[in-house]
Parts: sequence; structure tokens; C-alpha cells
Amino acid sequence: MLSILFFLLSIIPSVLIILWLIKRRKEDPAYQACCKNAVKRGLFSVLPILGVSAILWILNGILRLTLLKDANILIYRALYTFFVLAFAEELVKFLAFRGLLNKRMCTASWADVTAFMVIIGNAFGLIEDIPYAIGASPMIMLIRGLTMGHVGYGFIMGWFYGKKLYTGKKIYGVIAFVLPFLLHGLYDFSLSEELLEVNEDLAIIGVSLALLDLILIFLMIRFFKRSRRKERYNEPLLQALPLGSTPQP
Repeated sequence: MLSILFFLLSIIPSVLIILWLIKRRKEDPAYQACCKNAVKRGLFSVLPILGVSAILWILNGILRLTLLKDANILIYRALYTFFVLAFAEELVKFLAFRGLLNKRMCTASWADVTAFMVIIGNAFGLIEDIPYAIGASPMIMLIRGLTMGHVGYGFIMGWFYGKKLYTGKKIYGVIAFVLPFLLHGLYDFSLSEELLEVNEDLAIIGVSLALLDLILIFLMIRFFKRSRRKERYNEPLLQALPLGSTPQP
């Protein structure tokens, strides 16, 4: 019973962020519909992640038995955390995000695009927290609830993708995916037993990345507050399509 209570407490910050982002344009029903669609996409992204992770796990196993059969276990763990875990999760969230934008359900600005991706990452993180909560200590649950890594990664992905749409420079679209993927992979790898067995002091990497997650949350809140006064963040970048029409590739 106590574990359930702490789990519910740990998800309060994520739920509040989702509600805050949905209500930031409460006068626009189309925007709110997009946000609610983002919630659904984030929640259901867990389903395709199982398939993508399984495929990458099999490929990783094949490499382990062939090209990497004599490799150090640390190298294997790095490949596993970066590609089977981090790459798969960020790829599925990114595709869910792109799918939402392609629907053109509402007119969206740089700030709106960022909000959609933060919501997708947040909703995904809520589902991911459920299995992690099983057997976890109350303190670990609260730490995960406060750091909200998927919120930070979602902010990076959404902000840079918005910048790509605003500037027309494809490099920002690449950064939108690669940077969250690398941070996510490094965070997972920093918590692996194999790395800590090399040197326990390396735990500082995981602690530093957890602090970075908190900084990213602060920057996200600051961004949305300041975006109200910045014209470039509110300029329409994607126009809503008429009902029943198909977006051009």
C-alpha cells in the first residue's frame, strides 16, 4: 500500500506538466485536441517499443555471438543500453511525434511543436515508470518522479525540431533526434553494474545526468513562460489542414 502511495506521488509532477501544457492555449480547442492526441501517442508508444526493442535485442545478440564474441563485456553493455534501450525508445517517440505533426490537426508554432513532444515524452515516461516501480524503494520512485528524464529529452527533441521548422535547416532535425538519444543512452549506461564495477566513482556520471534532467525541466518551464512574449516562438509554422484532406509529403 505504501509503495502504491509513493508511486502516485511520484507521477504528480508529470501529470501537472501535461495539464499545464494542454491549458497554455485554453482558448484554442484545436490545439488542445492535438495535445490530447499527443498524450495518447505517448501512452501507446510503449506497444511498438516492444517490437523495436525485440528486433534490436536479436541483432545485438547476433553481434555478441559473432563480431563481438571476444569483446569486453563493457562494450556489449554500452551497445545494449545505447541501441536496444535508448535508440529504440527515442526512435518510437520521434516517430509518434512526426506522425502527430503530419496530421496537421491544428496550426502549430515553435512553442506548440515543443509542447507536443514534451507531452509525448511525458506520457511515455508515465507508462515506463510502472514496471520500474515494482520492487523499487520509495526514494527511487520519488527521484524518478522529480527528474523526469523523458520530459527533458522531449523538450530537447521538440525545441530543436521546432527550430528546424523555423529556420528550414535540416541539421536541427538531426540534432533533435541524436542529442536526446546520446543523453538517454549515456544515462542508462552510467547506471549499469558493469560500468560501476570498473570504478564506483563513475556513478558521478549518472548523478550529473540526473541533475541535468532537473536543469532541462527548469529550462522547459522558462521557455514556455518566455515564449508568450517572443514572436518567433508563436509564429505559425504548420497550418491546420481542412477536415478529410491529406498532407503533402
